[in-house]
Amino acid sequence: MGAPENHPTGHIPTFDLRLSPTPRGARLARLLAEQHLRSWGLPVERVTQIVAELAANAVTHGPVPGRDFQLLIYVVGHTLRIEVTDTRDDRFPRLRPPSEDGEAGRGLLLVEALADKWGVAVGRRPRKTVWAEVTLPHRDPADRAPVTRAAIPQGTPG
Repeated sequence: MGAPENHPTGHIPTFDLRLSPTPRGARLARLLAEQHLRSWGLPVERVTQIVAELAANAVTHGPVPGRDFQLLIYVVGHTLRIEVTDTRDDRFPRLRPPSEDGEAGRGLLLVEALADKWGVAVGRRPRKTVWAEVTLPHRDPADRAPVTRAAIPQGTPG
């Protein structure tokens, strides 16, 4: 988990999930994050790419048998924060130039390019959290409530 001061409270849109440290867990993190962002009426492309990269890093560099990784996404004001926590506080991510012939090494470069800010926080031993923040576009307060099926009048085509 992230630092206590980073934990959302109240009516802040929050998505919090523990997943297995496997490629399937990383894929689920991306897919479920996309679903929640859409339900909140938020842009998905940038954020889901960041989630995919951070989850892939947790699965590749942070797995410990029997211990899940955690995905936490929340919005405060106009900032969306993504936190991915794993149980390997002895391995910290670093920006490095990717090898010319390798497929690895580009994830954090993508996070650096897509996020407005990112970093690493050490939690209760043995946890670390890699986080990223994205500034959301300002919206009209009237646009905050997403339309749900229950809000669509019966008999409306479509």
